[in-house]
Amino acid sequence: MSDDTEKNALDYHRYPRPGKIEVVPTKPLANQRDLALAYSPGVADACNLIVTDPGMVNEMTSRSNLVAVITNGTAVLGLGDIGPLAAKPVMEGKGVLFKKFAGIDVFDLEINERDPDKLVEIIASLEPTFGGINLEDIKSPECFQIEGKLRNRMNIPIFHDDQHGTAIIVGAAIMNALRIVNKKIEDVKIVTTGAGASGIACLKILVKLGLQKRNIVAVDREGVIHLKRSGGLTPHKKMFASDTNARTLAEALQGADIFLGLSGPGVLKQEMVRGMAERPIIMALANPIPEILPEEVKAVRPDAIIATGRSDYPNQVNNVLCFPFIFRGALDVGATRISKEMQIACVYALAELAMEEAPDTVVAAYGGTELKFGPEYLIPKPFDPRLIMKLAPAVAQAAMDSGVATRPIQDMDAYRDQLLHYVFESVMLMKPVFERAKQDPKRLVYAEGEEPKVLRTVQSILDEGLAKPIIIGRTAVINEQINTMGLRLRPGIDVEIVDPEQDENFKALWSQHKGGQESVTMNTLIAASMINSHRADGLICGTVGRYHDHLQQVIDELGVRSDVGQPAAMNIV
Repeated sequence: MSDDTEKNALDYHRYPRPGKIEVVPTKPLANQRDLALAYSPGVADACNLIVTDPGMVNEMTSRSNLVAVITNGTAVLGLGDIGPLAAKPVMEGKGVLFKKFAGIDVFDLEINERDPDKLVEIIASLEPTFGGINLEDIKSPECFQIEGKLRNRMNIPIFHDDQHGTAIIVGAAIMNALRIVNKKIEDVKIVTTGAGASGIACLKILVKLGLQKRNIVAVDREGVIHLKRSGGLTPHKKMFASDTNARTLAEALQGADIFLGLSGPGVLKQEMVRGMAERPIIMALANPIPEILPEEVKAVRPDAIIATGRSDYPNQVNNVLCFPFIFRGALDVGATRISKEMQIACVYALAELAMEEAPDTVVAAYGGTELKFGPEYLIPKPFDPRLIMKLAPAVAQAAMDSGVATRPIQDMDAYRDQLLHYVFESVMLMKPVFERAKQDPKRLVYAEGEEPKVLRTVQSILDEGLAKPIIIGRTAVINEQINTMGLRLRPGIDVEIVDPEQDENFKALWSQHKGGQESVTMNTLIAASMINSHRADGLICGTVGRYHDHLQQVIDELGVRSDVGQPAAMNIV
């Protein structure tokens, strides 16, 4: 890390006050009455209600939205065994992500205990406090024992993110990569380096998705994990010991379709990649330096699809795509555990979301880069606001279907609307407007129909059934944009195009002003004239050009009522 980056990171943690989290009250405490209700004597009534009905703890306290992020600091990503105290910044960071992306409250608990059984006892005793437990940065193989024992003892979700979070993202990325290269998961051969917590969990979930165990070759520090290897194999490694004559990574990779790296920098060499199957999939996930850099892969195999754990390359495998939302869904149905079905539902939801068009909010967050499903866009981006609305309902439904939900959701559509609050604060204000629009969709003309953000909006409008869109622009340009962006718009079927160069009603007007000062707003004049001639019910304009220029065109064409002196705009903030 450079000196500037290190200083910025330290200043970020130090100022304006140390750390990244705080506890904020959710009830007022402004006077004696508030004090009497929040604490003695009023609090006794809440306590007595829970004594009578333990389930009421979810209505009287924050437990149902509170997760513990727990570590003993024995396997911190990129840092190793640094102990619980030094691991605290990581756990606080995890808490920030839970809150930011899913509205979940977190207490981070750094426990100074290395004995697995004692750690289990400590964590199990915390069940009255928390609605869920996120285990973090606990070394292998102890992490398997700890999670397994806690799952058997506790009736709340236990989730070791290093295992299952990574596995879910990897599963979604590999599924989509296989779609692109037109291969079936049942037929492919995979070689993995790193048989720790993440590696084993990835293999388990891939098997659930259809990968054949006979097509798996796992490699650790001592070489290929094979059936004839004597000693040193944990039960989890034995599960994936293969019947093969290969003894080295290079030998194992001959003809392999997928490389899954969860090991260390530089493990995968270019000559190894060269010998892989046609259109190989390279998942080099070691951080901060992957097993091989993407440019090194492309130099020898330009047909490869590559993912890393880094944000400066395409296809970042980042656990933040999963853990906030799988917990959101689990907490909202009162799940007693995170079942395999919930994890698989999360995989499919992630994979499907990547194939949908990215909204403007995501495109803007990533510097305007066009995000279209393909070799460099296998999985969604972390700041995609649709993640919570796609993943949490899928997880909640799977929890109900697999019988682990104690508070089933009766109205899933209402639940999705509720989730919108976490990303769109204006949703309650706009929801009645949207509902009314759906009942009687109007003909809405978009003046700047060649603009990418307009076309993305039109796709969303169609998907939600809010209007019958009409777009103004050159047909060839619009069709090219639709294809480039991977949209599902079907001109002439679900969206009407008005081409000023071809439409007899507007051809003369277009030719007259084309290239002049008014050319930027000419489409607005056309849109307004369509309202005048009853071809449209409303218009949206102004994504390019000056606001007042567009407004003047509308006034010139439509005018204002006799009792209106000046048109005005209303902004919702």
